[in-house]
Amino acid sequence: MAFLLRVSLPDVPGSLGRLATVIGAAGGDIEAIEIVEKSGNGIAVDDVLLEMAPGAMPDSIVSACTAIEGVEVLWISRYAAGGHLFLDLEVVEELTAHPSEALDRVIQLLPVTFRVDWGMRIRRDASVVCATEAAPAVVPWVDLERPTRLPDDNVTVLCGAPISGDLVVIGRRGGPAFLDSELARLGHLLGLASTISGG
Repeated sequence: MAFLLRVSLPDVPGSLGRLATVIGAAGGDIEAIEIVEKSGNGIAVDDVLLEMAPGAMPDSIVSACTAIEGVEVLWISRYAAGGHLFLDLEVVEELTAHPSEALDRVIQLLPVTFRVDWGMRIRRDASVVCATEAAPAVVPWVDLERPTRLPDDNVTVLCGAPISGDLVVIGRRGGPAFLDSELARLGHLLGLASTISGG
């Protein structure tokens, strides 16, 4: 079964190699790694997609990773999106292949792109324009000028962003919190979708 591990680690040569070694020793087989954020203080945040060996437990991966000095596991969960990390470029390719549907297609692609459980687009009256299968029935309208973290419900962390006069909200059950780099990526992708659609 695929798991997604989000980890912060020192942004120095050898850190990723040490991380890969302990993950392998604990029963994890790394399928893909994506750098999510690099801060100016020498810390990187990476998403690691991995398959677990039979009998291996996620707890053993977490323990092995945190035994490395300077490494912190921010989140680990099952990853249902398939065997790869869905990159932003793939989203843009999909949107440009179907420009008239770009505003709806980007919503459908947000869960795998941002490793969230659901995404939706609503109008000012809170009516739903487009939503993924796991989205809640109602999300209240919030006036936003840029991508922003929204108050959570102690279960799901939320962020929202404007798009063509509407509001896009994405939710991630159980965390982790949205990083500044994710907010920036969300803004860029929604801006591209709006431009591609001609909206």
